[in-house]
This record gives sequence, structure tokens and C-alpha cells, in this order.
Amino acid sequence: MQKKRGAPAFHWTPDLEDEILTRIMRGESVATICGPDRDDFTPSEVTFYKKLAEDDDFAKRYARAREVQAHREFDEIRDIADRADSESVGLAKLQIDARKWRAGKLAPKVYGEKQAVEHSGPDGGAIAVSGIALRIVRADERGDT
Repeated sequence: MQKKRGAPAFHWTPDLEDEILTRIMRGESVATICGPDRDDFTPSEVTFYKKLAEDDDFAKRYARAREVQAHREFDEIRDIADRADSESVGLAKLQIDARKWRAGKLAPKVYGEKQAVEHSGPDGGAIAVSGIALRIVRADERGDT
């Protein structure tokens, strides 16, 4: 009989999932929650991401937690700006820009940059149009009476 290798299976509970997702909503990263310096009761990053890949319900809850995290980070921008003074304005700008970028990545439909799609021809020039034909059809020829 061959022995199993590796660590024992991690025991997931609904309370643990709620704890992890709440911490994500509050702004903590998975690396902090599940990294080397994690609490004893939380899974490793590998275990977390394996669960995320295998459990569709958990993946949906995680995606929602990240959306909430984006709203929270966006809300922090005003607090940072209000606390800034002439000595800390550079740091405040950096913190604000980082939060705007993250909010745009976590919730692109809400905070992302508007994207416009433009069509152009070679080297950015006009699109060449050729071979346009115009045909006029009488109503009695269309067959849709």
C-alpha cells in the first residue's frame, strides 16, 4: 500500500470563505490573507487559487468581493485628497492614482477608462472604398406585399 504524499486536504467552511471574502472586500490582497505570514486558519495561496478554479459558486462570490473592493478603493480617494496638505500632496497623488488604476482594473465597467474603437486604413489613413453599386427596386419587385 502506497502512502499519500503532500499536506492533508484543507478543510473549507462557509465561515472561512466569508472571512476571506470580507477581508478582500476591505482591501486586503490574497497574497496577504493566504501568503507565508497568513493566519493559521487560512489556506495557502495555492489552495485558495485551486478552490477558486474548481468552485464556480466561490468564484462568483470572489468576483463580487473584488467589485466591492473596487468601490471601497474608489471611496478612499476622497479621504486621501481631503487629508493631503502641501507636504503630502505628492504622496496623496500617488495613492490616488494607484487606487484609480486598481478600481479601473477591478471594476472596468464602472471605473475603467472609456475606450473608443476607430477604424482606419493603412498607416492610419482613410479606408479605401471601391465597387459600390446602387440598385433601385420597385415595391412590386420586392415581393413583400
